[in-house]
Amino acid sequence: MPAFYLPRDSLARAVGAEEIAAALIIHGRGRVMSELQRTSSRGLYWLEPLLEVDTPQGRFGFGPLTADDVPSVLEALKGDPSAHPLALGLVEELPYLKTQQRLLFARAGITRPLYIDDYLDHGGFEGLKRAIALGGEQTATEVFDSGLRGRGGAAFPAGIKWRTVRATEAAQKYIVCNADEGDSGTFADRMLMEGDPFLLIEGMAIAGITVGATFGYIYVRSEYPDAVATLRAALNIARTAGYLGANVGGSGLAFDMEVRVGAGAYICGEETALLDSLEGKRGIVRAKPPIPALQGLFGLPTLVHNVLTLASVPLILAKGEQFYRDYGMGRSLGTMPFQLAGNVRRGGLVERAFGLTLRELVEDYGGGTASGRPLKAAQVGGPLGAWVPPSQFDTPLDYEAFMAIGAMLGHGGVVVADDTLDMAHMARFAMQFCAEESCGKCTPCRIGSTRGVEVIDRLLAAPDQNSRDAQVIILKDLCDTLQYGSLCALGGMTSYPVASALKHFPADFGLQASEAEQ
Repeated sequence: MPAFYLPRDSLARAVGAEEIAAALIIHGRGRVMSELQRTSSRGLYWLEPLLEVDTPQGRFGFGPLTADDVPSVLEALKGDPSAHPLALGLVEELPYLKTQQRLLFARAGITRPLYIDDYLDHGGFEGLKRAIALGGEQTATEVFDSGLRGRGGAAFPAGIKWRTVRATEAAQKYIVCNADEGDSGTFADRMLMEGDPFLLIEGMAIAGITVGATFGYIYVRSEYPDAVATLRAALNIARTAGYLGANVGGSGLAFDMEVRVGAGAYICGEETALLDSLEGKRGIVRAKPPIPALQGLFGLPTLVHNVLTLASVPLILAKGEQFYRDYGMGRSLGTMPFQLAGNVRRGGLVERAFGLTLRELVEDYGGGTASGRPLKAAQVGGPLGAWVPPSQFDTPLDYEAFMAIGAMLGHGGVVVADDTLDMAHMARFAMQFCAEESCGKCTPCRIGSTRGVEVIDRLLAAPDQNSRDAQVIILKDLCDTLQYGSLCALGGMTSYPVASALKHFPADFGLQASEAEQ
């Protein structure tokens, strides 16, 4: 009986992976039990549940399966598996996967999440070993020279944060992982925490011993129970193996961590509100300065990064900063796990070096809309990201290139829409979302978002052109106030979906193009 591989990822389970596992055991008469490995997901989500089977040529895939398909798959394996109607061929040869450049997700779909030997067999903890050998100063320099930038939104150079925290004198320092992945259409953090938890643990351990922190927290949103359970189990395994605790990897340095669960507030994805929540307070944005690197958690120096940033560190240390710099373009170096969602034929995770275009991502990888209707736009960077029209789809996926067109990459989420989507409704939703999720500390966000909903309602109900023109002026001024006057990115970015919808899709607001461009 060949080895079978079936993801234990929460999305795969949601669409029937557990039922397929049970059917494999029943119809395989128990022989499959010892050969069935529950791996992470490859992120080819339109094919989940995806079953892979060992063959002399490599892993052969079937999907998307249901439990009813299992008997016919087992029968097909006795002869020519490619004859099965759900046969996919060799998974590694699928164009969607073969053309990717997987660094962060190199183990996706291959290893079992809570088997530390699987992790070690695929290069795990090599980065930690090298960091210990290099010492803190050289490790911080390596991170700085790699060009790694924060993968959360602002794209701030990670190495500057590391050097700042390392140079700050304090009796206690902290590492905080922002795993409050709240943007619509994003799932890379969840995939990594559920599928490759030791990678995040290794990245945090390297950060801790480098900057002089002895404790860390992973702040996970409550909507990710599988990620929470997997991380907690992985922490215990890593601790037992000596990669956490009083003597990390034999370095003589101490570092440990724990998982904290958020209560679902979107604002707690902002780093200072997250720190307030960790302290047991209501999550409210703090004014800066002081920055968290100097006065963060409990008023002490704190290195705050999101999951993808910290998970990039082990590879940089294992392979060297030049290896990492060989990927990407301009100041956007390395790879980015882009996440395709919404009205798209082939939704899933695409890890590529910065520089591919949005058109390549949406049309070549995504296959266009699931509905088959014409593309209208893609929202890049979460619910407060700009709506990018097809006329700008040839823009490279690069931080600076997107800023130049009034957009931002954010966490790499891309939500695709067809020509039936009402952009005026989406602009109103952005204002309403901000009003509901605002922490209430600053006036532009707290009051401006509520006024924004009212202005858009008046614009859509305006009886004549003069009335519409007046509301457009107010709406644009309000967007400027939100963008430049808000204390954090929640209010500051609310203008992006509103202004882009108004600019590129004036007809949805009952406007002529000239009216929207005034």
